[in-house]
Amino acid sequence: MLAIKLKRIGKKHQASFRVVVAEKRSKVQGRFVEDLGWVNPRTNTRSVDTVRASYWLSVGAQPTPTAWNLLVKTGVVRGKKIPLHGKSKQSVSTEAATDKKVEASVAVSAPIAKPAEENKPETTSSQ
Repeated sequence: MLAIKLKRIGKKHQASFRVVVAEKRSKVQGRFVEDLGWVNPRTNTRSVDTVRASYWLSVGAQPTPTAWNLLVKTGVVRGKKIPLHGKSKQSVSTEAATDKKVEASVAVSAPIAKPAEENKPETTSSQ
């Protein structure tokens, strides 16, 4: 299966990337089928061949999440960006605290259930 992904190029601490079409399971520095453009995150510049990118998408190449976001930015595809990072620790801790408050309020507001009466056989007094 083919994928549209980023191939890292450039010196140490000066990364830039090529946008390439390659086999999905190939190595990052391995062979690629076609070069579609480049991205330089240090200067926020990019160039992508939109015609070729749309062709590869129509043929069935699957973009990685980062490549998808790049294609959305350049206007090759329409859609929402894919969030790449998880939630921050602070927001997770505040959500956990609110969940505990909700559970506590539900426990307080729930009616107290009475224990079921035991079915005792009726005793008849014989006289």
